[in-house]
Amino acid sequence: MIEIREFEQVIQIRLSRELDGNALYWVAAYLVDGLLIDTGCSYTSGELASYLSTKNISRVVNTHFHEDHVGGNKDIMTKFGVDIYAHPDSIPFIARTPMLYPYQEVVWGHPEPTDVKPIPEIITTDKYSFRVIETPGHCAGHVALMELSKGWCFSGDIFARENIKCIRPEEDIGKLISSMRRILATAGGRLVLFTSVGKIVEDGRRALSSCIDYLTDMAGKVKKMALDNHSVDEIVNMLFGGEHPFFNLTDGQYTSHNLIRSLLEMK
Repeated sequence: MIEIREFEQVIQIRLSRELDGNALYWVAAYLVDGLLIDTGCSYTSGELASYLSTKNISRVVNTHFHEDHVGGNKDIMTKFGVDIYAHPDSIPFIARTPMLYPYQEVVWGHPEPTDVKPIPEIITTDKYSFRVIETPGHCAGHVALMELSKGWCFSGDIFARENIKCIRPEEDIGKLISSMRRILATAGGRLVLFTSVGKIVEDGRRALSSCIDYLTDMAGKVKKMALDNHSVDEIVNMLFGGEHPFFNLTDGQYTSHNLIRSLLEMK
């Protein structure tokens, strides 16, 4: 399933596996002046390649190595003969078949391994220049692309929502906050976030600042609770009324427990 939206000079390509006429989970790729940012999952690879057949594709960037961002790599490289770039820390993961949880296999599927190139500090197209910003936190080897003259930031999964309630076990909230602050420090007065969850956030500066404030405030609260001898599970119950529904949907991978643990580990 594929949906197209245009915002200024950017084409947003929303992609999802379809079951019984319904989208399981939307992810977004972006096309701007021949540059494709992310390639969706393996289930939508053919649809994406078909759509791109009428476009001028010059190069591709993977913001990170997760299966819902690199699943179209193989078809696009084969069909269009373009180079794909990623952070060096992501390259080994993209080059091998990942181990997936059952829910990941159902929703996104296994991407075919591909050989991609180390991303340079600047990506240029005919009209634009994109600065590559290292943005760890969601995972190692995550990057965002910023076009400063337009105020665009293709932020991958560094931002999904302001009030985070659950995360994966490998996510690092301290690094996530630092990455959001790095984006804010790099951006000019205008900041539009083109997120991988399919939201285009026009007031990106306010959204990132709000998320940072929320997480730093919560870190203070949970550390005080821990000093009062409350366990992580007790803190989850006190703050959220129990574990997040994603706990069951993701085989225990996305949890509020992970969020509280990471907040407690922040320095």
